[in-house]
Amino acid sequence: MKNLFEPERVDEIRVRIARIRPDSPQQWGEMDAAQALAHCSEGLSWAVGDTVPPRMFFGSLLGRAIKGKVLGDDAPMRRNSPTAKTLIVADARELAAERERFLTLLDRFASGGPTGCTVQAHSFFGRLTPMQWAILMYKHIDHHLRQFGV
Repeated sequence: MKNLFEPERVDEIRVRIARIRPDSPQQWGEMDAAQALAHCSEGLSWAVGDTVPPRMFFGSLLGRAIKGKVLGDDAPMRRNSPTAKTLIVADARELAAERERFLTLLDRFASGGPTGCTVQAHSFFGRLTPMQWAILMYKHIDHHLRQFGV
C-alpha cells in the first residue's frame, strides 16, 4: 500500500505540492489551498509526536471499527470526510509559508521512519502502528491534493 515511508511516494507528494497555487480552486470543502496545507501539516505534527491529538470518544469507537477498511487498501479517502476540530484551519494563511512548513514535516516524517512515529493514539482511529501512520498520512495528504486537482 502507498505510504510515506516509500521514497517514491514522498517524491510524488513533493511534485504535487509544487503545483498548488494560491488561487487553485477546491473541488469540495471549505478550505483554500494554504489552509489545506496547514491542515495537512497539523496531521503530520500528530504523526511525528509534536502534537498530541485530543481523544474523540464517540469518534474513536467508530474509528476503531472502520480502521481496517480505511487503512486496508489504496482506495482514496471520501470527499468531505469528518475531521477533528483541532485540525480545522479557518484563519487566513500564506501559501509559501505553509508549503515550507509542510515540506519540512513531510521530510521529517519520511526520514524518521518507523522509529520517528508517535506512540500516541490517533484521535479517531486509536492506536496505530508506524506503517498505519504512514498509510494514513499518505491517504490524508492525497485526499487534500485531489481536493485541489493536483
